[in-house]
Amino acid sequence: MEIVKLNKLFKPLYTTKKKYTILTGGRGSGKTFCVEDFTLRLLEEVGQGVLYTRFTMKAAKDSIIPLFKKYIDKVSCASKYIITANKIINKRTKAFVLFSGIKTSSGDQTGNLKSLDNITTWIVEEGEDFNSEETFIDIDDSIRSIHLQNRVIWIQNPTTNAHFIYKKFFEKTHVKVEVENAGTYLDEDGKFCNFSYQKSTHPKVEHIHTTYLNNIENLSTERVEEWEGTKFSNPKKYMHKYIGAWLDKSEGAIFTDWHEGDFDTSLPYGYGQDYGFSNDPTTLIKIAVDKRRKRVYWHEEYYESKMLGMEEIFQVNRSRIERVNDLIVGDSQEGRLIQDLRRKGLNIKPCKKGAGSVTAGITAMKDYTHIVTPSSMNIKREFNNYCWSDKKAEIPIDDYNHAIDAGRYIFNFLIKKKKGAIYG
Repeated sequence: MEIVKLNKLFKPLYTTKKKYTILTGGRGSGKTFCVEDFTLRLLEEVGQGVLYTRFTMKAAKDSIIPLFKKYIDKVSCASKYIITANKIINKRTKAFVLFSGIKTSSGDQTGNLKSLDNITTWIVEEGEDFNSEETFIDIDDSIRSIHLQNRVIWIQNPTTNAHFIYKKFFEKTHVKVEVENAGTYLDEDGKFCNFSYQKSTHPKVEHIHTTYLNNIENLSTERVEEWEGTKFSNPKKYMHKYIGAWLDKSEGAIFTDWHEGDFDTSLPYGYGQDYGFSNDPTTLIKIAVDKRRKRVYWHEEYYESKMLGMEEIFQVNRSRIERVNDLIVGDSQEGRLIQDLRRKGLNIKPCKKGAGSVTAGITAMKDYTHIVTPSSMNIKREFNNYCWSDKKAEIPIDDYNHAIDAGRYIFNFLIKKKKGAIYG
């Protein structure tokens, strides 16, 4: 058995009375190690039930479960516990930790997880993979012990500020904190700046932020030298990956030539529409194209993540298009829906899709500067986060694209050369 020395920066995890504890930081900052220790201590208390999750069950089986068992061997005695494939129970207190993925091969586990009994603490590992606020709320609402403190412990290497955790707990309640001993960098204006991160000041949150600099005694010299080399070669990467700052936009974002501005109402315009399933949104996006000045104007008319029937989509469209005969170009995969909407009087057509049509559409759009109206929050979020899954093969990710896809449908119609050719 080994005596473990914990970093004093993690002390608030053990003492806070707030429901939410968020641990952020860059690589090598010791977050997971500390939470493993805290969980093992919880198991010494009668009545504690810990739900320990990653987004996928495969990730849990391959990572947090074996790591936790290894930690038990390091600091405690395995004979104190009943250890199964997905559960560890303290024999004396009967307190337990249950390991689970939010998503499994059989589907979404949310319904099962939110109905679990006797859960007092929910721990989320690698929260950057967890993008559903609705699922978060469902499980969070089920942590409601009467006699013991309820906790949600969220562990995340920051991604972009489009993540719902940032919007929920950081966007309007944070301060900038400069990192000691990290040095400085030259910004785009040639000024020296200190490396920094965003500290949540949300009243319901205990925010603990650490970096590799707080855990340097447990890291190899070679690894530290490699990470610090990026200070000079790529300071933005260093700030994000190793200091743990949130990004305004994803690395490798496909669309970078865009900014906020007013919609040019003097130009011909039309609407693009994508149709949602499950948690995906239904969208209606207004687009105008200035081919001479190479500009595209975007406005978000509708963007909602709820299942809509044909009649509801018809009412959305009728209430938001400017004129009754305005053109809408919709996703051709919903051909029957588009036919029904057309029968009800909408001027709506399907886009045409073919091999390479998405990449061709993206390529054409990248030749233009894009102006997004200030109120179009979801379009801006997608522009900041829509990136290549495989840049070499020019395959984009299948996410952050519901407004962009809709915009592409009508954009390609507005710039078409051959009458009637619509490409998706």
